Amino acid sequence: MSRVSFYTLGCKLNYAETSTLERAFAERSYSIVPFGDPADVTVVNTCSVTSEADRKCRNIIRRALRANPDSFVVVTGCYAQLQPRDIAEIDGVDVVLGADEKFRLFQYVKEFTKQEETQISVSCIDDVTEYGPAFSSGDRTRAFLKVQDGCDYSCSFCTIPLARGGSRSQSVSAIVSQANEIAARGFKEIVLSGVNIGLYGADHGSSLIALLRALDGVDGIERYRISSIEPNLLTNEIVDFVGSSSRFQPHFHIPLQSGDDQILGKMRRRYTRNVYADRVEYVKSLMPDACIGVDVIVGFPGENEARFANTCEFIDALPVSYLHVFTYSERADTAAVMKVDKMGGDSIPKPERSRRNRTLRILSKKKEHAFYRAFLGNVRPVLWEGASKSNAMFGYTDNYVRVEAPFDPQREGHIEPVALERLTEHGTVAAADAGFVPLN
Repeated sequence: MSRVSFYTLGCKLNYAETSTLERAFAERSYSIVPFGDPADVTVVNTCSVTSEADRKCRNIIRRALRANPDSFVVVTGCYAQLQPRDIAEIDGVDVVLGADEKFRLFQYVKEFTKQEETQISVSCIDDVTEYGPAFSSGDRTRAFLKVQDGCDYSCSFCTIPLARGGSRSQSVSAIVSQANEIAARGFKEIVLSGVNIGLYGADHGSSLIALLRALDGVDGIERYRISSIEPNLLTNEIVDFVGSSSRFQPHFHIPLQSGDDQILGKMRRRYTRNVYADRVEYVKSLMPDACIGVDVIVGFPGENEARFANTCEFIDALPVSYLHVFTYSERADTAAVMKVDKMGGDSIPKPERSRRNRTLRILSKKKEHAFYRAFLGNVRPVLWEGASKSNAMFGYTDNYVRVEAPFDPQREGHIEPVALERLTEHGTVAAADAGFVPLN
């Protein structure tokens, strides 16, 4: 039996797509082996959000070749779409596939046999219409279901429209069918994933709220989460629905990027900080226990000390639960780089960008600990995952508090009410063990 290994960089959407490629190889009688083990074929699914992501991609490709010099190496994903010739110049890479080609890998590669020249199959991103349905299948508790791809927005810092193309999505019925398949595989939770989920259905006359209502009726799935949604697309109707649903969890991830209106304008974001604050307030008014995550970019050109202070003060005052902090990275062909003189604003030195990143990570920990402490002594439903190396098991409450307990195989994959006892040194919450009482 031929062996294939995979390595995925980047977002949950990439992981969902890699899982779909894994299943395609398994259907052709390939054995899936861990990355680094001897493999006849190695597939690297890349990211290109930052220059650091590019560097990691190159390093992983070289690692794959060191582990398996004779392995047939396929590189796909966002970096492959944006910089195919750079990847093709790395010795040992056999095939580079773009966004429109990755789900048709077996059409482009008939035999996984090394040739003298690297094959590059990358379409112009303007011609990309392939959707590529996908969902992840790792442990048997949570699946990431792709519901949307691409983006029609033109944020000045972002390469995603260049790497993935315009927004597109499947029909509601097709996604419900996938959710039924996920339920049949034993998953209890689905995280809806995409590049810009709020645009779901705009390409075929549907809407995100229509999808949410349809998914709410799928038997076997106990929980849904919306992975990330733009504040201007998070409507009252969506928030009201999540608040009334027993399956959609009180957990939102709402990108902010900056708490300063001038920087938001330069970023070409489609909201102001007042709009963002209104969305957070509306969520909390209906679901006081809701977890709200925030994306923030530090070091964008023109973000002087006062504007960075505006971001810190704004986030500190918001009832949000954690931050994902990103350091601004100049990306070729983005407006922030090509039109920097017209946009105005000095470049921020990299050491200062790093300092600001650390500052917001400290604020994130403060927010997360405060959020966790608010629920100590409460009982909340937890979906348990498998054991870790320390023989502990972890799970998340409905509102995304990470809980820890000694490993018990009976609990794995089940939802049960758990008393939240105390904060641990790992930054989780310890469960008060009162015996296994599954809810499902």
